[in-house]
Amino acid sequence: MVTNQASMKRNGVQDFVTLRTTAAIITAFSLFMAWFFISTDELTYSVWHGLFSGLGMKVFTFATLVAVMFHVRVGLWQVLTDYVKSPGLRAVLQFALNLTAFVYVVVGLFVLWGI
Repeated sequence: MVTNQASMKRNGVQDFVTLRTTAAIITAFSLFMAWFFISTDELTYSVWHGLFSGLGMKVFTFATLVAVMFHVRVGLWQVLTDYVKSPGLRAVLQFALNLTAFVYVVVGLFVLWGI
């Protein structure tokens, strides 16, 4: 059986891989931040600014924001499909929540690169 990989339809395997990959990125970022807070004696603005001024941290943080957006998109689609039976209401909620997640990424991008 031949499948079209360029189609916009999603399948369960794709959702599974997306959720696991994004969860790994979010976990790595969370563990790094926990290590940073535990290992830093005094947390001042200059230390915080120094952490986020490096290119690597900006890329890591942006990748985490994008991962959160994809994680939210798949997770909310699953929850809304299970619990909201009205297709119109579900479409409006999905649009609003996906838009909110996208706005978070855009705002995070401006905040991140504004440092």
